[in-house]
Amino acid sequence: MAQTEGPEVADRAVLDIEPAESGPVAGLLTRVGQRVRQAREQRGISRRVLSESSGVSPRYLAQLESGAGNISIGLLCKVAEALDLRIEWLVGEEDPWTSEALHMAEMYRQAEGPVQAQVRELLLESAPGGRRAQRICLVGLRGAGKSTLGRLAGAALDVPFVELNREIAEVGGMPVGEIMALYGQEGYRKLEADALDRVIATHDQVILAVGGGIVAEPSTYNRLLAHFHTIWLKAAPEEHMARVRAQGDERPMAGQPEAMAQLKSILQAREALYERAHALLDTSGAAVEDTLERLLALIGQERFLG
Repeated sequence: MAQTEGPEVADRAVLDIEPAESGPVAGLLTRVGQRVRQAREQRGISRRVLSESSGVSPRYLAQLESGAGNISIGLLCKVAEALDLRIEWLVGEEDPWTSEALHMAEMYRQAEGPVQAQVRELLLESAPGGRRAQRICLVGLRGAGKSTLGRLAGAALDVPFVELNREIAEVGGMPVGEIMALYGQEGYRKLEADALDRVIATHDQVILAVGGGIVAEPSTYNRLLAHFHTIWLKAAPEEHMARVRAQGDERPMAGQPEAMAQLKSILQAREALYERAHALLDTSGAAVEDTLERLLALIGQERFLG
């Protein structure tokens, strides 16, 4: 009965006919051998066990680890697979045990599916030209300065400025007040989500100002965070109230002696939601010009526009 060739026989031709290498090739062989040996030792695997799992003979593995084995790509792939490594780790110029990028890549490869999905999502969102593109959104309660600062920043940076309420009115075909009266809060939120989708679809570069309550609608707010670099414009309750009244709107105080208490309650309830924004700018006690300067510096520092 014919004898089945073992791994050593399969390797013998390669061992016997390959000439000694020199120069860059010799350096590559040495590097590959060192990395195979290091990976095997780190995993606590003997050469015999690696031979059995890879199909490469112990004798050839010994020559490979010494830098004398001019291994074929096919056999090296088997060795890498047996060591649970990518072949690039064995042949690349970067040391896989000191290169942070390669280490992260290996961690990603070994992570479970949901973790890999989260990593892809984060990388896609933050990459230049990614899902957030060059879109900036100013969030915060009414009176934080979103419209004023957004318009001024847009002019200074030559970036379109959009107020979401205007988009909602255009989508709904009537002023926001009438939308609220006719369709109620639920109808308004639906149009708000549609208007946001339209801004995302039509602007890769924009500064957007949104209503203060958008953060309380989870699906819409999550979409906002995914597609915009968000900045929370924060102010003290007294400043919110004073700014709204300075605009000629007395509604916050009309017939509501507890208006300030209610405002503080709203701010407290939404604080955790506003804190999900990617950056914070406190507008309290500062002139518009100074706040604008700090906003522009923040946008540049965070590279929100590339």
